[in-house]
Amino acid sequence: MKKFILPLFAAVFLLSSCTKDYSNGHDLPEETVNENPATFKEIGSITIGGEGAAEISAYDEVSKKLFTVNNSDTNKIDVIDLTDPTNPKRIASIDLTPFSGASNSVATYNGKLVVALEATPNKQDLGKVVIFDTTNYTVIKQITVGALPDMITFSPDGKYIMTANEGEPNSDYTVDPNGSISIIEVNNNYSVTTIDFTNFSSQLNTLTSGGFRIGKAGATFAADIEPEYITISSDSKTAWVTLQENNGVAKVDLATKTISKIFPLGYKDYNKTENAIDVSDKDDVVAFNTWKVKGLFMPDAIASYSVNGVNYFITANEGDAREYGDYADVKRLSKLTLDPVAFPNAATLQEEAMMGRLNIITTMGDGNNDGKYEELFAFGGRSFTIWNGDSGNLVFDSKNELDKKAQEFGTYDDKRSDDKGSEPESVVVAKMGSKNILFVGLERTDNCMVYDITNPSAPVYLQTLKTGDAPEGLLFIPASKSPNKRSLVIVSSEGDGTIKIYQPDLN
Repeated sequence: MKKFILPLFAAVFLLSSCTKDYSNGHDLPEETVNENPATFKEIGSITIGGEGAAEISAYDEVSKKLFTVNNSDTNKIDVIDLTDPTNPKRIASIDLTPFSGASNSVATYNGKLVVALEATPNKQDLGKVVIFDTTNYTVIKQITVGALPDMITFSPDGKYIMTANEGEPNSDYTVDPNGSISIIEVNNNYSVTTIDFTNFSSQLNTLTSGGFRIGKAGATFAADIEPEYITISSDSKTAWVTLQENNGVAKVDLATKTISKIFPLGYKDYNKTENAIDVSDKDDVVAFNTWKVKGLFMPDAIASYSVNGVNYFITANEGDAREYGDYADVKRLSKLTLDPVAFPNAATLQEEAMMGRLNIITTMGDGNNDGKYEELFAFGGRSFTIWNGDSGNLVFDSKNELDKKAQEFGTYDDKRSDDKGSEPESVVVAKMGSKNILFVGLERTDNCMVYDITNPSAPVYLQTLKTGDAPEGLLFIPASKSPNKRSLVIVSSEGDGTIKIYQPDLN
């Protein structure tokens, strides 16, 4: 995820209404109009600033306003009148400077706006949640949560507010707070419970054998965990939280406020034909080939839905390196020493037009610690994946289709081939009629791709939308809650500060 003036939220995409929170795309009401989900078109847009301006947006059905994080200049939330989606207007701003924090995420529910703020100037200190009235922007409550709350959401029933507290270290890695999850009970005077991962340290060997990753040598288990994004089941009983840098997902029981499981996500084999990728930005061509390297899924955003009583969660497999001051866990393949037995053709592979430019995870692959890499691991899966919500088993992966569709659409950026390709950043699930529709935001190709995922094991591609520069926030508003009673998709792009609004055709 790109970092601008302030550490930005990793991927938040929220849905709201006066009676339900639709941030995770589940528990949606039946549509009152017959719309074709393969026909979304841009109907309106607004630019609210430059780089870092339009990170994350949340819609409040009570006031018909859009609330958007704006970190391009003064730390604030811009308020946009969405009464007419074809002509959005900025009508106010909420100044966040009095709260001594940098905003990362927003969510709404029943006339309340919640903002997640990391501490400044030291983001390793405890963060806070500030709750505002969406009508007059007065403060309802301030709540202390874990270090660096990077994402915030309401449960569908409105009883809980949750934050994913990333707990990143300082620049020289001398202070590294535990990653944590805060659960706020709305109807209990906003009492907060913050939980971390200390109790799972005894499972380290089992988790790492399944692909879970502890990246920093010498770090404690709990300090190395970095929660990124949250999705909550439609019955408000279960949450799933991405642990991006660790290549895992945590399952949370909201009733007991405990972490019940950690799912290690394993690896993706880029030596398989269906996973073929472009790994060079110096070969003057976009060519999808197989390579002897594995990808860690390392998801940013996550969404969830259920089919026939089975829960599923969906991940946007962006990938993310750790780079703090002098510490970095990423190097070009050309800078590594490869084991001659495992890679007898190392010299050829390390050429710039071959694999030499590919960014590799340096803390994995040298099993015997002799300084020579027997295996190669890259950042991200360049895909979206559907997983079983109870077992954590992989149900479907989009393989290399996102990059290929972007190339067909004419937006694939070959300069990102050596890094993480199109970089799937965001995912949102929506109910449109009888269909479950998935929207996938691609940060580096400036696209939103649309899929029918009614059958979790066999998603169907529907269309590609052109977005602003570096889409970060992805939001679906169902027709029943929309200001014009039509389904809307809103994409907030942090690269150019632009918010675009899309609407489908009627059948």
